[in-house]
Amino acid sequence: MNKINEIFYSLQGEGFYTGTPAVFVRFAGCNLHCSFCDTQHTSFTTFSDEAIVAEVLKYSATLVVLTGGEPSLQATTHLVDLLHAHGRFVSIETNGTKLPPANVDWITLSPKQGGALAYSKANELKVVFEGQDMEHFLTEIEAQHYFLQPCSNKNVKETLEYILKHPQWRLSLQTHKILNIR
Repeated sequence: MNKINEIFYSLQGEGFYTGTPAVFVRFAGCNLHCSFCDTQHTSFTTFSDEAIVAEVLKYSATLVVLTGGEPSLQATTHLVDLLHAHGRFVSIETNGTKLPPANVDWITLSPKQGGALAYSKANELKVVFEGQDMEHFLTEIEAQHYFLQPCSNKNVKETLEYILKHPQWRLSLQTHKILNIR
């Protein structure tokens, strides 16, 4: 059984798929405790993989985002197989401390302070920028896309300045927060 905080339909607000309709499966629980986390970890409902898929199928989007908390603590290849059987493209947003299911279609790696990475390859790297040194990410993590994201949209100016000096990075804003949508 999976501990699910919520399943909802909205637009992807961050990273490569920004603006794309998606069904979000937000898992409760995480192995890190980031001060800026926007997930309630104590409130959840238990769902089987089949029940998750039934909820996802209520919406027309083909993009499914496994998020959290930390989804790699609970998401399984079985769940991803079930979603694939219904024509869904499965993305996972993970802190990278545990390997995600091998059959996910897209990995968004978002490493956090204090988390030792279990792997070093992803489709996109999305780092919450708090002024920390970023250059080691470019050599330690292989990704197709490298995004810097202001922390809770508060340090946008500093993030822009960093990207302009380091053009390997692209800007990712939390557009769902700017637009006041889920």
